Amino acid sequence: MSEFNVEMLNGKIEKSIILLKEDLATVRAGRANAALVDKVMVDYYGTPTPLKSLANISVPEPRTLLITPFDPKSITEIEKGINIANVGINPANDGKVVRLQIPQVTEERRKELTKIVKKMGEETKVAVRNLRRDANDKVKKMEKAGDFTEDDVKGTLDDIQKTTDKAVKNIDEIVADKEKEILEV
Repeated sequence: MSEFNVEMLNGKIEKSIILLKEDLATVRAGRANAALVDKVMVDYYGTPTPLKSLANISVPEPRTLLITPFDPKSITEIEKGINIANVGINPANDGKVVRLQIPQVTEERRKELTKIVKKMGEETKVAVRNLRRDANDKVKKMEKAGDFTEDDVKGTLDDIQKTTDKAVKNIDEIVADKEKEILEV
């Protein structure tokens, strides 16, 4: 008898939620956050390298991101990488460090950002619901194959639904927290 594992579904849902959190961290909310440059790749001696592997990233002030390269010669490449990544902030360097001054976000831009955040949340919910559908289909196939009794199927489908509901609630909370952060002046 093959066994359906709700924990596997939980693991896949957790990966979707982690991905959402990573994506939300890159949304600029008007205050400096090292995650803004997490996805920046720098051409370091011909090799695309993540910025965080080439420099120390700190937040000395609420609206300033300070990038201190381990190799001072790479400063122009770091600037190019930031510009290519389209972070939306122009880097400035003094020969030793790169500074990113995060501009004040306008009310109109805040509303746009909340729409983007809601869309990210909805996309994650769709992914979770697709995982639920796949899990339900797998359980129904196992029932047809004679691996599950009717009671087993009902209990497992209930577990899958509870897991999905919990995940959707978690996603809503994460999105609401990010919206609150964005709307905070």
